Amino acid sequence: MPECSVIDAVREALREEMRRDPTVFIMGEDVGQRGGVFLATQGFLEEFGRSRVIDTPLAEAAIMGIALGAAFRGLRPISEIQFSDFIWPSVNQLIGEAARVSYGTNGALRVPVVIRVPYGGGIRGGLFHSQNVEAYFFHTPGLKVVAPSTPYDAKGLLKSAIRDNNPVVFLEHKKTYRLVRGEVPDEDYTIPLGVADVKRAGRNITVVSYGLMLHYCLEAAEQVALDGIDVEVVDLRTLKPLDKETVLESVRKTGKLLIVHEDNITGGVGAEVAALVADEAFEYLDGPITRLCGPDVPTMPFAQSLEDAYMPNTERIAEALRKQSAY
Repeated sequence: MPECSVIDAVREALREEMRRDPTVFIMGEDVGQRGGVFLATQGFLEEFGRSRVIDTPLAEAAIMGIALGAAFRGLRPISEIQFSDFIWPSVNQLIGEAARVSYGTNGALRVPVVIRVPYGGGIRGGLFHSQNVEAYFFHTPGLKVVAPSTPYDAKGLLKSAIRDNNPVVFLEHKKTYRLVRGEVPDEDYTIPLGVADVKRAGRNITVVSYGLMLHYCLEAAEQVALDGIDVEVVDLRTLKPLDKETVLESVRKTGKLLIVHEDNITGGVGAEVAALVADEAFEYLDGPITRLCGPDVPTMPFAQSLEDAYMPNTERIAEALRKQSAY
């Protein structure tokens, strides 16, 4: 299989779905002539034209509102929010409307909308280009939330999201765009939403993560393997719906759980995973459930030293794993 980056995989998923289904179109700031700030839609305007690759004003509320109206009329819009930090003007349309329409109409109206959201830190983006926003949407019934970590997963999950009849918040960690590479098939494939993946099998400790942190967890697992600690790494891939069974099966095997994510620790995805395991696998635990997450500060600092202090990294994860193994 050919190898590509995460952003290449995203681009190919978009292109293939637009070729496959004429009801799919893309809208957002700079997605047309510029090809997107990260070049995810580079060349799309020339191939698909202005009716299907729509440059919008700097107006996220309008982007989401137009997408909802188009979805109600049988189209499949893909809205790009240029950075996660800019998503807040669209929240009323997304949480207040898109998440509730199907329920409120007893299924008469479907909302096949994908919202692509570059998110996360580690690139010195500062206060307004580094935010982690997943917990806000993870909390909201009616939304699906996806956070891939590899090119293979990004392509397969994005294609599934575009074909889904529900609103999907599709989170793409900016630092993985060109940093992470992997094999991706040329042929058409999809990955079902709501299915986690065991990226590394192990028997001593379970680590649950997603996005960029997944790669740091894999590196840390290799480090502590030299100490005889065998770590199983579970990639959630889809945050909502959460694949409870894969998490529980892993914890029942290992007896220990570390949860790692970049988002703030309080009220994050990790808190729900911890509650799930405490409720349904407590008798299998040989030690406390622990979390290694971003601190409860308002947003990512700009200074390199402060950003480094904020972000979990391979060394801190390895240290947490060694501590877990001591129980």
